[in-house]
Amino acid sequence: MGAERSLAESDTRDRIVQAAAALLQRQGYEGASVKPIARAAGASVSSVYHFFPGGKEQLAIEAMRYGAEDFSRILERGLASSPDPARAVAACALLQAGTLRESDWSDGCPIAVTALETVGRVPGIQQAAIEALAHWQGMVAAKLESCGMAPPTARALAGTVIAILEGAELLSRVTGDDTPLNDAAVHLERLVRASSD
Repeated sequence: MGAERSLAESDTRDRIVQAAAALLQRQGYEGASVKPIARAAGASVSSVYHFFPGGKEQLAIEAMRYGAEDFSRILERGLASSPDPARAVAACALLQAGTLRESDWSDGCPIAVTALETVGRVPGIQQAAIEALAHWQGMVAAKLESCGMAPPTARALAGTVIAILEGAELLSRVTGDDTPLNDAAVHLERLVRASSD
């Protein structure tokens, strides 16, 4: 009985985090509130506060971490798609474009909207965003290093890759068109190839 209750609680908590992550992606921190999150998760408001006694801020931090892992999986797939680092990085942009199209342009970067509107005001959220960006940069840098690029060069180039992916995704999301991400794929491949020579 205790194990069943523990599984049910874990399932409820997971649903709340997933619902919060989706709402934050679409509406940001200010646009998201506990009631709609609870409703989307099929949970009560009291359940949200049971699992997240720190309220909306604590839930947002957890949801951002969840969303960041989701985006990490997209990067992981792209980076593993080819032994050629230039093609692998380009694949990340193409996968991102596909994910955006499938969501009808609503499921963008899991941290951008929330991080930008809370920077300097909600340190916990800012820290979660910093950790996510550093993790993504580290993933790209590791791929570049595995192909023989010097660590300082790989790290700097990986930061540029993440910046381009984030910017192209923003443009694609705003315009409802995957052209910026498709263009990013072409130019990222060229950039990485030129940096590897």
